[in-house]
Amino acid sequence: MAKSDRKIIDKVFVWLGVVATVVLIAVGAIAWYAYRFADNSVRTELSAQKIYFPAAGSAALDPKEFPDLQQYGGQLVDNGAKAKAYANGFIERHLEKVADGKTYSEVSALAMNDPTNTKLQVQKATLFQGETLRGLLLGDGYAYWTFGQIAMWASLAAFAGAMVMGALVVLGWNHMKHVK
Repeated sequence: MAKSDRKIIDKVFVWLGVVATVVLIAVGAIAWYAYRFADNSVRTELSAQKIYFPAAGSAALDPKEFPDLQQYGGQLVDNGAKAKAYANGFIERHLEKVADGKTYSEVSALAMNDPTNTKLQVQKATLFQGETLRGLLLGDGYAYWTFGQIAMWASLAAFAGAMVMGALVVLGWNHMKHVK
């Protein structure tokens, strides 16, 4: 292979590296924006609801029943991890006690067959409200926050890739200058 052919190949790869670096920086920036948007949206919306875990060790957050939630005692539910813990660890455990573990759909079917049964109507309303809040915390809080966390890691990976590609471009550029 002639040296001039080598120099052409080096130029092509250096410019491909430049393009790849720019693309990785752009992808990283967009992913970082998505992360910040999701994180801020979840924090703002959850904080506005003013949902707090009961105080650690209190009767409402009994350490025997809720050992996994003690770390959140007294804290505001303001991120996806806390939303998931509150939904699955606090609300769900309370809902299991409402109608001996029956779900809203099971109790609703029983209540439709017995519309004068006040106990079933109260259980149905309680389960509906609890499952709705639980679903909102898991969907709008935890899931959306998780997508933001994935975007953050994708952003960091793209920026790391851009740094590696940038270093390779510099090395290629220096190599190309030495090929006559």
